[in-house]
Amino acid sequence: MQASGESVRIGDEGGVAAALLAWYDTHARRLPWRALPGDPAPDPYRVWLSEVMLQQTTVAAVRAYYAKFLALWPTVEALADADDADVMAAWAGLGYYARARNLLACAREVARRGAFPRTEAELRTLPGLGAYTAAAVAAIAFGQRAVVVDANVERVVSRLFAIGEPLPGGRAAIRAATDRVTPDARAGDFAQAMMDLGSSICTVRGPRCMLCPLAKPCAARAAGTAEAYPVKAAKKAKPTRTGTAFWIERDGAVLLVTRADKGMLGGMRALPDDGWSAKAHGHGAPPLPGPWRAGGTVRHGFTHFDLELQLMLCEAAESASLPEGEFWPVDRVEAAGLPTVFAKAARLALADR
Repeated sequence: MQASGESVRIGDEGGVAAALLAWYDTHARRLPWRALPGDPAPDPYRVWLSEVMLQQTTVAAVRAYYAKFLALWPTVEALADADDADVMAAWAGLGYYARARNLLACAREVARRGAFPRTEAELRTLPGLGAYTAAAVAAIAFGQRAVVVDANVERVVSRLFAIGEPLPGGRAAIRAATDRVTPDARAGDFAQAMMDLGSSICTVRGPRCMLCPLAKPCAARAAGTAEAYPVKAAKKAKPTRTGTAFWIERDGAVLLVTRADKGMLGGMRALPDDGWSAKAHGHGAPPLPGPWRAGGTVRHGFTHFDLELQLMLCEAAESASLPEGEFWPVDRVEAAGLPTVFAKAARLALADR
């Protein structure tokens, strides 16, 4: 399939924005971080927080976390003052934990500056703000014209222009095409309209072209090939790694460690493990002499690999030399904010008890 973005002629490209915004004025989703069409722009803190949480995560999954974060830290200054462990625990289960570390770093920098910068270029100078998040905050919170391209926008625009170059290489053509149809006014509403269109009508499978406000100029719809876009390169098979997690109990409490700040699940509370990583199997060696017994196997998928994690359990004697960590009451371990893979292991251990 050849890239055809330059050969497609939509005609009045401003008409694309007008048609989409008219649809959005009636069909905009009501989301807790969003201002509806015609309302004042939302608080930049809320826009930024939601956009960070929504990266590679569904709206349904984010709602509860967003509400929890606002209840705990209602302003960027409050978040900046938060304890790292508390933020990591509140984030537990949302995945992609580097986002939580970047969230804290960014909040502290914004608090140091006194406010969020207003332009896309200035927003890019904040820790952890990539091209997408900076553009989204600039457009949605500050009304700046910015080209906002997430997965939904990629899908809509690649179909609109029938851009056939496979991802990720095709992203430059998709961004250029998005730039051509992004209006100077209401850029934030336009970006959110694109997102809503992609999530509700221009879906991955079974797009509802009859209801689409952009059906008439859409090149892929005209060719009957909407589901073929965006074109994606063949996925490589994910490797499977193996590792071991250790449930070390003493007097009704379990030993938890804090993982190194850098690396997988950095800064999170976790069970001790045997050093497994995205690139290597664990070595299997326990951190102290036994007796150990098997507690079952946890299977968990990460972005770039799958993990089979063996759980081993033991009761630690008072005299045992233990890894550095903290004992957490077993009956409160669910409040420790363990990342999902270790939360699964903890549930196995609790079932074993």
